[in-house]
Amino acid sequence: MSIPTVTDLADELNQLQLKIFNYDFAWELGSRLRARAQDAKAPVAIEVRHGTDVVFATLLSGATIDNFDWTRRKCAVAHRFHRSSLSMRLEAEAQGYNFNSRFRLPEADYVASGGGVPLMLASGTFAGSVGVSGLPDIEDHQLIVATLRDMLTA
Repeated sequence: MSIPTVTDLADELNQLQLKIFNYDFAWELGSRLRARAQDAKAPVAIEVRHGTDVVFATLLSGATIDNFDWTRRKCAVAHRFHRSSLSMRLEAEAQGYNFNSRFRLPEADYVASGGGVPLMLASGTFAGSVGVSGLPDIEDHQLIVATLRDMLTA
């Protein structure tokens, strides 16, 4: 598994722009994520949010309620920066700063760890976010991206 660059992740986000976002889309995304994770026997928590409101949430076997704390914090990063939480982690590492200190964000509410992806409309408007937690953070991120790609090409 190769580690993407911040530039790769910016390009990826541009490719994942949505034509629409509504609760039906959120449910479909969450359901597809759950099915993909279940097929892989991935012990994850999944959240899809409209703004800060949770519209889909599930725990798969092996995940714990603590994983929801991680999805919430990853989604908070995607919401605040309109970038993936993985992108924010990689940028902080590359530039040598502590993410939470630099942006004065409480660790209890924000985490720069892969698995939080903003849901952006083609107009550039932030619509929501999706979070996955339970796998290594790059795999959490890749689970989301693969599922979004499938939905957008269907």
